[in-house]
Amino acid sequence: MAMSPEKKRRLSVYLDPDLKRRLADFADRREQSASLIAEAAIASFLSPDADERKEAAIVKRLDRLERSLHRIERDLEITNETLVLFIRSWLNSIVPLPENAQVVARAQGAERYERFIEALGHRLAMGTRIRQELASDFTSE
Repeated sequence: MAMSPEKKRRLSVYLDPDLKRRLADFADRREQSASLIAEAAIASFLSPDADERKEAAIVKRLDRLERSLHRIERDLEITNETLVLFIRSWLNSIVPLPENAQVVARAQGAERYERFIEALGHRLAMGTRIRQELASDFTSE
């Protein structure tokens, strides 16, 4: 008589209600039984290469973060250089004011600075960024 393969055995586990709901939702989306998904998850967890897969996933995330960080550093460097170039150009192009006009100019400068700070705070609070505005300007043309 031929030996039949060993039948699956029942295992009862207690799950957190939220985890149980997530498992059921996932099973519904995949059109699979919750039991089959739980079995695959346990097999994956117990497989000898599980640690290697976790490590590979972590390395992949770290690589993505590193690329992001390099982009941010590059963008910050470009921004800094742009600001320095603008300030240098502006300082080289302005004509010095006569002594009697400097007091009025300082007062106007203080008012303009306050309005600038208010506008900056408003933009930051709104979440609008210049990159978004520039992108929409170029796509609308």
